[in-house]
Amino acid sequence: MISVVLPVYNEIDNLMPLMERLSPVVSSLGCPYEIIFVDDGSTDGSSEILRKIKSAHPHIRVLHLDRNHGLTAAFDAGLKAAKGDILITMDSDLQNDPEDIPRLLKELDEGEYDAVIGWRKCRKDKFLKRMSSRIANCVRNLFLHDGVPDSACSLKVFKRECLAGLKLYSGMHRFLPKLLDMEGYRVGQVIVRHHPRLHGKSKYNIHNRILRAFVDLLAVVWMQKRALKYKVREDDA
Repeated sequence: MISVVLPVYNEIDNLMPLMERLSPVVSSLGCPYEIIFVDDGSTDGSSEILRKIKSAHPHIRVLHLDRNHGLTAAFDAGLKAAKGDILITMDSDLQNDPEDIPRLLKELDEGEYDAVIGWRKCRKDKFLKRMSSRIANCVRNLFLHDGVPDSACSLKVFKRECLAGLKLYSGMHRFLPKLLDMEGYRVGQVIVRHHPRLHGKSKYNIHNRILRAFVDLLAVVWMQKRALKYKVREDDA
């Protein structure tokens, strides 16, 4: 079974077009599935649109957070509620392309990975957002040496066991590839498409995220250095 988890925060104009593109892709995979929308305290009427979508699609589930908690909390709530053996995350702003999902799933299977993340090699965001993200990825690689060019891409697929014991903290969705690597899981990468935002406003705010992201990075660096690393050998009976 496959579970697709999508956080939603004020995406009223994107939800219907998203379903028109996502539903055929997931239904064509030939296995049971569910699509979980997590309303992260929307105030623009997205909640009402989600209820309409749910009433028309039996595979839809809708979760509502009590207020806006941010992307990590929305992903965490959706992943914990998911029933699938394979978990997929993506944005609900139509910038991720649902048609890339089969390619990530194929790499997950054929590459013998435990998780596969998307790489938005040709991003369609505004210049400032692209440059700040590029700098952030370079700094992250300098500290973590994870070789991941785009760890913040929301389009990812996971085997369920990867996330079973993983505890997320605010902002930590950016570091999921490294957190999984620290747990011994194999993480692959696939170049994915990225589309310009057509409706709504980006929730990205460079001014209040730079410091927070750097503090989160230092936390992961500390976790990496303090992680227990040992091998056990038991004498033969």
